[in-house]
Amino acid sequence: MDNALEFLLEQAKSKEDKAVMALSKARRELEDYYQQLKQIEQYRLDYCQQLVSRGQAGLTASQYGHLNRFLTQLDETLSKQRQAEQHFKTQVQNCESYWLDVRKQRRSYEWLIEKKQTEYQRLQEKRDQKMMDEFSTINFNRRRTNTL
Repeated sequence: MDNALEFLLEQAKSKEDKAVMALSKARRELEDYYQQLKQIEQYRLDYCQQLVSRGQAGLTASQYGHLNRFLTQLDETLSKQRQAEQHFKTQVQNCESYWLDVRKQRRSYEWLIEKKQTEYQRLQEKRDQKMMDEFSTINFNRRRTNTL
């Protein structure tokens, strides 16, 4: 039984290690997502400032149309990027929930093993005490018979 629990504990530890790695990866991906979003937003802001500067210098209708189409594409990219945020957040939440579950399972196995060890220790102490009592009784009887 102890070997079975030890085996289950090792499996739970392995699962927990993998869950921690998955959670770290999901958090990194969310952080990367925010970095990418920030870069696109900054690029859009820079592009708008450039558009204003060029507009003050004078633009043809065709140049303005081209620049405005590009700005529209940037806005669409930002919109799609923002929609992806929930996916990354959900991944982090799912990984965190799974990690908490496997951690709880590992702790349960550790608790069971500790309980069995404590029970074994208690029984061993009880056996030792019984042997000492028997030994004392035998010694007492020997001394009594020797004195008679």
